[in-house]
Amino acid sequence: MGEVVSALAPFYLWFRALHVVAIISWMAALLYLPRLFIYHCDAEAGSKQSETFKVMERRLAKAIMTPAMLVSFAAGLAMLGLNPALLQTGGFMWTKLVLVLMLLAMHIAMLGWLADFAADRNTRPQRFYRFMNEVPTLLMIGIVIMVIVRPF
Repeated sequence: MGEVVSALAPFYLWFRALHVVAIISWMAALLYLPRLFIYHCDAEAGSKQSETFKVMERRLAKAIMTPAMLVSFAAGLAMLGLNPALLQTGGFMWTKLVLVLMLLAMHIAMLGWLADFAADRNTRPQRFYRFMNEVPTLLMIGIVIMVIVRPF
């Protein structure tokens, strides 16, 4: 195992760059999908507009949001594998990981809401999605502070 880590060590910064790009893509989708849900609430079930939103939501989730999340996790795990000391540098990394798990929970919740819209069974009002649209932003702020400021 040590040989694999040594062989991959020169690629650490590449994993880091990939991680940042994937996070940007994941966050864009996490911020946009609830916005689509807000507008979808106004569309009558079965209407052309509703069907268009279903296509947009499905494609965003399947082509961008989920692949970006998977790449984010893979690159992040690669970096931790190459530099496990990060887990011993203080509470900032553990706090970041908890916030990332909360982002994952949002991701999973959004997939559930997407399934509700796809089946024309959404019962939540626009106000719910407006509130939930802010959650990824707040989590992102916390993650960035943990990574850049490392307050503890």
